[in-house]
Amino acid sequence: MIKSDKTPPVVTGVKTVTKSRLFHIEQVNLKFSNGTEVEYERLKTSTTGAVLIVPMLDDNTVLLIREYAAGVERYELALPKGKIDPGETMFEAANRESQEETGYAANKLSLLKSLSIAPSYQSHVTHIILAESLYESPAEGDEPESIEVIPWKLSALNELLEHKECTEARSIAALFMAREKLATR
Repeated sequence: MIKSDKTPPVVTGVKTVTKSRLFHIEQVNLKFSNGTEVEYERLKTSTTGAVLIVPMLDDNTVLLIREYAAGVERYELALPKGKIDPGETMFEAANRESQEETGYAANKLSLLKSLSIAPSYQSHVTHIILAESLYESPAEGDEPESIEVIPWKLSALNELLEHKECTEARSIAALFMAREKLATR
């Protein structure tokens, strides 16, 4: 086990730098135990977090989605994902998002891991949920166009990684975690 005796810095101040519909940037002033004072900026996100779902049709077939990603200005092959709404558990959010984006719900949901993205600059946490024992249960979502659902074999994961539309790091990490978990049963 990795243990640390480091004392976290003291937050001496926090103020909003700018805020939009999606983003909230804060300035955070810190004082470290050695006396050094620094000023950071961070992207403050929802306190409820998000889910990324690994929907398994069977032990080797995952459902991917192809949807437009405005940040990279192209379509991306990834796993279904979305924010956790206030009052929802991560598992309720996972089932809702899976229904909206793939047309399937799950009888069995389990947490693989909670991941951060650029933790020095963002407070965002994504909960990776393995969804099994799927059944058809489509629900209307808020996507601007229909999402293409693509079944993919985990045994062909290396081929997926070579695809130019598969670059979303959380999805890639989640696929490896799911493959490992399913292989060790």
